[in-house]
Amino acid sequence: MSGRSVRHLAICGLLVACGGELDAGFDEPHGLLPVDERSPIVVVNDGALDNWQVEYAALLASSRRARLVGLVVNSSAEYPSLEANVSHFRDLIAAGRTSGMTQLPDPVASVAPSLVRPESGVMEDTQPNRSEGSRLIARAAAEHGTRSHPLAVATGGALTDVADAYLQDPQLAERVVVVAALGNKDATGATTEDPNGARDAWATAIVIGRLRYVQVNGYYDQLLDVPEERVAELPDNAFGAWIASKRASLLDKLVACDQVSVFAAALPWFASTVEKVRAETADAAVLVTDSDGPVWHVRSCRTDRARDEVWSLLSAPSTFR
Repeated sequence: MSGRSVRHLAICGLLVACGGELDAGFDEPHGLLPVDERSPIVVVNDGALDNWQVEYAALLASSRRARLVGLVVNSSAEYPSLEANVSHFRDLIAAGRTSGMTQLPDPVASVAPSLVRPESGVMEDTQPNRSEGSRLIARAAAEHGTRSHPLAVATGGALTDVADAYLQDPQLAERVVVVAALGNKDATGATTEDPNGARDAWATAIVIGRLRYVQVNGYYDQLLDVPEERVAELPDNAFGAWIASKRASLLDKLVACDQVSVFAAALPWFASTVEKVRAETADAAVLVTDSDGPVWHVRSCRTDRARDEVWSLLSAPSTFR
């Protein structure tokens, strides 16, 4: 072996011994986003009945297509009862476990009132809530996240808990990527308000300004995921029964499909059109196209392929051990 090779191996060994991460090809993201199927996932949402976000996260986790390491449940104006929200998610998880699904975490209730912008306007001066959800995110990031394979926080509601976690530990920025079903696209980029972003506008500003942030606006018609003519194809178990019974409560709105955040985090091929954007100086709720911008904006997604993937997992015996 040449002296140069020996030196290279010695440097690599030193990096590993010191806890460093090697910037090799296997550490590069597999898709267009800074997360992929190797990234552990924490899901954050409020209501359990209006979309398929957690059902699809559970399917991916049980089939070992994703690592679901946390489930945070909030309340909101639309779903004001935290107790009811948590109860619904517990029923969902119980249906999965009864059906033989594994790798499903218990839902964690999080009281997360909107953060208050301090008089100084400095984000780090914001008083944190220190909510249960924020502490779960911080623990999961410390335990599972790295710079190259960060914890993906897939959100379908306000970003309060994520911003709260950052306020308690700014080092979170090194180990977390927020993947949000939030706001909407427009001709010049995107907005970060409805849906979800305006629920806590200051938290949204903190997340965009301080963390790696992916905004997924490839919404689609979720009512087509489980149409009436395919109900008979659902698995004959408690999880299949849960999905069948939930169909009637789904929101008939394109922007309601929070599952796009989970798909974008776990399936490298899902995001088909991605642009870089930045927050407008005059209005932080406006994201404008900028090739050097810090934000990944997903304008379109391979939703038909994702739907096929879901049905493949629903029909696979290995999903229900």
